[in-house]
Amino acid sequence: MNSFFLKTIFGCSLVFMAGIALAAESIELKTGQRVEGDVLKEQPDAVYIDLGVEVIRIPTAQIKSRSKVGEKPDSEPTAVVESANGKLYQVASLPRKSIRDLADQFGEGVVLIQTPGGLGSGFLVTESGFCVTNYHVVEKETRIAATVLHRGVNGEFNRQRIDDVRIIALNPFFDLALLQLPKQDNLKFKPVYLARDDALHDGEEVFAIGNPLGLERSISQGIIGTKNRNVRGMVYIQTTADINPGNSGGPLFNARGEVIGVTNMKLLFSEGLGFAIPIPYLKLFLDNHEAFAFDRNNPNTGYRYLDAPRRTRPAEK
Repeated sequence: MNSFFLKTIFGCSLVFMAGIALAAESIELKTGQRVEGDVLKEQPDAVYIDLGVEVIRIPTAQIKSRSKVGEKPDSEPTAVVESANGKLYQVASLPRKSIRDLADQFGEGVVLIQTPGGLGSGFLVTESGFCVTNYHVVEKETRIAATVLHRGVNGEFNRQRIDDVRIIALNPFFDLALLQLPKQDNLKFKPVYLARDDALHDGEEVFAIGNPLGLERSISQGIIGTKNRNVRGMVYIQTTADINPGNSGGPLFNARGEVIGVTNMKLLFSEGLGFAIPIPYLKLFLDNHEAFAFDRNNPNTGYRYLDAPRRTRPAEK
């Protein structure tokens, strides 16, 4: 193990540390400069690069894109579209970026779900308007609306409410629901990408986008507390990212902007103990959504019944 003097790329401070090279990468900065070298260490706020003669610290916020040496930088998502095979989602291998950039890139794919009984979150998985949320967000409801935040021509966010959202499939055991937003002439849906695999690590950086307490497009950051927490016979991702009422049904992203889970609950009277449904459950639900198809004529799916009025006096004989 060799020792190195580290010098920050945007300052004068020196740090002494030991490290082993992880991989050679080409890093493009937002200033237009490019740095190539071996990655010694990665932290949520910085990357340490060995240039051969010295080691520099690059703040994550200053990184525009990263790629392996000799490969073309990933400026756009490298996605494998599987909808042609009958699947209702897209998977991708994306470059690592700052949370600010990722939220800006994929934030339009997160929607606010509204029902007569409350609010929740959801996220678009196809350009045709298919949307994932939690079952408990739309449980016993048929009148569903969605609010989409999209950027205008000047970069500002515009709010558009979409009524008559259809229920396509429900699975109360996975706590998942598939909806479809009707096509809008003046709006193009921008779906998110699901992670290609479920290779998660405890301590991995994650972030959630949702609508806690109706506060639209709120972002919370955290790490994976554990990737396989057993709760009532199902495995969940435990995360320190803040999950509150209204976040239910929203996406949990990794540091590359890939959806790794669906946020659905937290422990009451506690902080930093949120939970998300892992991506394998979501893919299983979407791949077999016909088996969970919503039946409007079934009285056990989707209808809210009112109790009969109480009698105020005995019935006359």
